[in-house]
Amino acid sequence: MAGAELSDQDDLFAEERAERRGAAAPLAARMRPRTLDEVAGQQHLVGPGTAFRALLDSGQPSSLILWGPAGTGKTTLARLTAKAARAQFSEISATSAGVKDVRAILASARQRIEDDRGRTVLFLDEIHRFSKSQQDALLPGVEDGTVILVGATTENPFFEVNSPLISRCTVFRTEALEPADVVAVLSAARDDVMRGLGDDLEVGEGVMETIAERVGGDARLALNTLDVAEAIVRGSGRSRVEVEDVTEALQRRVIRYDKGGDRHYDVISAFIKSIRGSDPDAALYWLHTMLEAGEDPKFIARRLVILASEDIGLADHAALSIATDAFRAIELIGLPEGAYALSHATLYLAMAAKSNTVKTAIGRTRDLLERTPGATVPPHLRSAATEGQQAMGDGVGYLYPHDHPDGILPQQYLPDGAVDETAYVPGDHGEEAALRERLRKIDARLGKRERR
Repeated sequence: MAGAELSDQDDLFAEERAERRGAAAPLAARMRPRTLDEVAGQQHLVGPGTAFRALLDSGQPSSLILWGPAGTGKTTLARLTAKAARAQFSEISATSAGVKDVRAILASARQRIEDDRGRTVLFLDEIHRFSKSQQDALLPGVEDGTVILVGATTENPFFEVNSPLISRCTVFRTEALEPADVVAVLSAARDDVMRGLGDDLEVGEGVMETIAERVGGDARLALNTLDVAEAIVRGSGRSRVEVEDVTEALQRRVIRYDKGGDRHYDVISAFIKSIRGSDPDAALYWLHTMLEAGEDPKFIARRLVILASEDIGLADHAALSIATDAFRAIELIGLPEGAYALSHATLYLAMAAKSNTVKTAIGRTRDLLERTPGATVPPHLRSAATEGQQAMGDGVGYLYPHDHPDGILPQQYLPDGAVDETAYVPGDHGEEAALRERLRKIDARLGKRERR
């Protein structure tokens, strides 16, 4: 009986300690969702009938990887996975854990199974930072079910996680929260007397909307911002959080961008596609997203030079010059003033007529080279710089175009076997329409067939 009383007393003290730890935790930790229904956003994961929800509702979740931006609930979903499996939750970070830590957790998880104390969910934050050897050490425990792995990453796991490990996991993608979802998270913190702000603090008009607009869909950052604003208000002896307190807490708008990660590639992709799609407003938006986040301006300028030929080409002959001028301007003056040149080039290229015929011509030419390997230069086009070359027939029969009034003479320029081939087919947009008509006349003089 005494042992039972001691056990009950220990449980009571454990609950009291947990309550004290909870009271001292940041607002984001206190407001962590306790059920799938409390999760804001991510309806493609937690909504009725979704694969992720079905996996957890089964009570037997398998290993999985959660891929998405910061503050989208990956840790919360990992904890709910452990809760669904009635499993021990063990958390390590790939930035600090090593092979020794992995082996220790696997040993502990194996012992729990042998002692009939349930399974273990191993939450591995930033799994993309685990080396190959570390991932290899983890693989046996995942393969034999010793642990249920839940990896979290902001990077593309198909690039960063070893194939054997990712093949044993289901990948689920989390998305940045919409502003309305962030407002819902903040409203819950305001209204929850026990876990949230309490009942002695008011939140002024527009506060939650301002935070939601400035955190880039990051629920954790939103709650942390409100937490800091609360501290500012209480420290000044006030009882109402205003927009000015939020501005002071956040300092500036948060731009989601990681120069080495997926966001980097997503934003540059959006930038290029906006220019290609002739939307100058979107192009400027993505350009300045990159600049504000500290992207290398030369990287942006190089992409503009490429785009000028790949997506505009001869439809606007000035496009390449403007793009290369922007690159030179960045080299000369750098940022912040160089943003004018990049914006100038971006606007011009976005509004220019579009044509991908240069890209198409390159592809057709390379295909032609593969079909005519080892083609020789026709004798009349060969160099005839010496008498010996001339005696061998090199250069003989060459017709000098400038000797003809219109500068065009019918003669063979392509090698044998490729005489009737065409690489360049003009488009119908911008200046290229006029070039098409001029080329039609040139082809007629050279005796070439219709281009198609």
